[in-house]
Amino acid sequence: MKNIFRVLRLSMLFFLVSCTHEDKVEFVNGETGQVENPDPFSAKKIIADMGPGFNLGNTFDNGIHPTSLAAIKPVIDLYKNAGMKHVRIPTTWMDRFSSTLADNNGNINVNHPRFIELKAVIDYALSKDLYVILNTHHESWLKDHYDGSEQYDTKFRTLWTGIATYFKDYPQKLIFEVLNEPEGNLGELDGNGPFPDPTDALALQYTRKVNQVGYDAIRATHGNNEKRLIMVGTNGQGNALYISNVYPSKSSLPGGGNDDYLSIQVHTYSPWAFCGETGSNAAFPGTASFETGIQNVKAHSIKLNVPVHYGEFGVGRSSNTAERNTDLVRNYYRTMARTTLAQSMSYSVWDDRGWFALINPTGTSFVNNIVPYMLQ
Repeated sequence: MKNIFRVLRLSMLFFLVSCTHEDKVEFVNGETGQVENPDPFSAKKIIADMGPGFNLGNTFDNGIHPTSLAAIKPVIDLYKNAGMKHVRIPTTWMDRFSSTLADNNGNINVNHPRFIELKAVIDYALSKDLYVILNTHHESWLKDHYDGSEQYDTKFRTLWTGIATYFKDYPQKLIFEVLNEPEGNLGELDGNGPFPDPTDALALQYTRKVNQVGYDAIRATHGNNEKRLIMVGTNGQGNALYISNVYPSKSSLPGGGNDDYLSIQVHTYSPWAFCGETGSNAAFPGTASFETGIQNVKAHSIKLNVPVHYGEFGVGRSSNTAERNTDLVRNYYRTMARTTLAQSMSYSVWDDRGWFALINPTGTSFVNNIVPYMLQ
C-alpha cells in the first residue's frame, strides 16, 4: 500500500512540475514527436483553423480595383458566404502608387486616405470573423536593390515597425506576412534579367536576412505582436520549390526555429506553361504532380516543425480565356484546395479579377464556377 501511495505522490509531483512552465499544459504532436503549444493562436492552430481563403488582388497592391470599403464589402461577403475563412490583403506601401502609404524612409502615413480605407477593410473582415493576412507586397525598392546594407534594413525595419505598432493591439486573427514573393536580388526565378538564381548563396542569405529584419521589427513592438502569427516567404517569387533552400534547418528560421507563432508561406504557379496567363491547358501535367509537390513541402514542414500556408496559386489566361471554363481547370483548383487542407495547411487562392479572375469585376458573383466547385 505504501508503494502505491508513493507512486501516486510521485505522479502528482511530476504533473505539478510539468504544469509550472508558463502555467500551461503542453502535449506531444504525434506527427513530429515534438512538444506542441496548445495556445489556440499558435501558428499550427491558426493554420489549421484558417483553412480556405482568398486574395484581394489588384486592389491595395496595384490600385486597379477600388480600395473603398463600399466596393470591397461585396467581395468579402461573397467569399465568406461561400465558406472561406480568411482573406489575404496584398498591400504595396512604397511603390506602384503615385501617392504611397509610406515615405522614402519607410515611415507610414496613418492619415493617408488609402490607409484609412485599408484599416476599414481589415476591421470589416475581422468583424465577419475572418482571419486577415496583411503584407508588404510589390516593394521593388527593396527586392530589386537589396544589398544587405543597413540602408535597406533600416527602411524595411522602419516600415514594419510602423505597421506593427499601429496594429499591435489588434486581435491575433490579424496575421503579418513579412514580404510577398522575395525576388530580384533576393533570387529571381530562372535568373531573369540581371538578378541571381534563387539557389544563389548570396540571394538565399539576403532572403533570410530581409525576413529576419521584418520579423524582429514586428516582435519588438510588443503588445499582441509578441505572439502574433508571422509568415516568412521563400525566394524565386515565393516558389514552393525553394522552401528547403531558403530554410534548410530549424536554426535557419527567424527565432532559431523555436517560435511557436511563425509559419512559412509559399506560392505555386508551376508549371507556368499550364498555370501562367500565357499558358495552355495542353500543358496540364497531371493531377499527381500537384499532389506530390504539396506533399514534398509538407515533408519539409514536418522536418522544421513549422506549419506552411499556400499564399497563392491559380490558373490565368490573357488569351484563350475559355480554357478556364473547363473541368480540367476546375479540377486543378479542387486538387490544390483538397490536398493542402489534407496536409494540415491553409491556402489563399489568387484572385485578381483579371487573368486569374474568380469573381466578376464588381465582386458580386463567381465566374466559371471555379470557387463553388473547389469548395465542394
